[in-house]
Amino acid sequence: MSAPYRADHVGSLLRAAVIKAAQEKFAQKAISAAELKAAEDEGVLGLIKMQEEVGLHVVTDGEARRHFWHYDFLGGLEGVKFVSGEAEQGIAFQGAKHPPTFPTITGKLDFPDDHPMLEHFKFLAAHTKVTPKIAIPGPSVAHFRTARADVLAPQYQDVEVLFADLASTFAKAVQKFYDAGCRYLQMDDIYFAYLVDDKQRAMKKAEGLDPDWLIEKYAWMMNEAVKNRPADMLIGLHICRGNFRSTWVAEGGYDAVADAIFNQTGADLFFLEYDSDRAGGLEPLRLLAKGKQRVYPGFITTKTGALETIDMLRRQIDKAAQFCDLDQLGIAPQCGFSSTEHGNAITEDDQRRKLELVVQTAQAIWGEP
Repeated sequence: MSAPYRADHVGSLLRAAVIKAAQEKFAQKAISAAELKAAEDEGVLGLIKMQEEVGLHVVTDGEARRHFWHYDFLGGLEGVKFVSGEAEQGIAFQGAKHPPTFPTITGKLDFPDDHPMLEHFKFLAAHTKVTPKIAIPGPSVAHFRTARADVLAPQYQDVEVLFADLASTFAKAVQKFYDAGCRYLQMDDIYFAYLVDDKQRAMKKAEGLDPDWLIEKYAWMMNEAVKNRPADMLIGLHICRGNFRSTWVAEGGYDAVADAIFNQTGADLFFLEYDSDRAGGLEPLRLLAKGKQRVYPGFITTKTGALETIDMLRRQIDKAAQFCDLDQLGIAPQCGFSSTEHGNAITEDDQRRKLELVVQTAQAIWGEP
């Protein structure tokens, strides 16, 4: 049996205590970079073991070496510099405030040969018995999360030039991960879901950008990044509405973006948030083309510890199968468990039980061993 599997997950996991302690000590300059890496290695090995024990056939490193799901990757690109601002500049989630750090684009964008996440993947691949997967942000993230005033490189005052270089930068990243042995790469390009939210659309309009045009351009960038990947490389695409300490940002169904997501991005697998009414109905699944693409509707939430049941999940999958072929469906949680170092408001036991449920549901519905 090889990827894709019916049971999967989005990627991030609660940080192990050994990692949290070491990262705090490193921030205080109490330990060396080598000591930090050793602690992170130990923690990642524990996360790999946990995923294998619950029966997953695909595992990640839990994104445990990162502070943020996206910023650590972007900070490793050439041409990007991060700046710390005032507290009020943090991104506003529902009931929480994201730490006030933000990207600036200062020069020519490129993916360096020594990007640290290449080594993160190699470590994962060397220590698992099953399929290793790494998740990185998609190309739209650098644009959506960079304020117009923070695009400092002169050539990128032309947004079309910026999009072209983002696409080529991420295309290079895709190839470099393949060269490192990666055959299953997930790209978290979540802002398709933000661009159906009225408040988020208004913010982009205030910047002089048409949200519907952005949807098309974001799909184009993703497709440019992945279209030349080798035939034996799977590309997953994850979309959600924000996930910071169990809070969220956006709301709105997939109706206006489903065609772009399924038919214009070039991705193979789609991880769609579906754990609340904020995600709208399942009808947009009808736009999934017949074939080998697969959707993982996220009926299992990572925002609370309350455990769903197999019977409930079976009913939800049956509803989804009214709009697309059952054979093109799988099961995964709606998002990661720890999109930032802070983690969601759940326990490690909650997390394990949720992942066990993913595996059990795939066995019950599709007979996946």
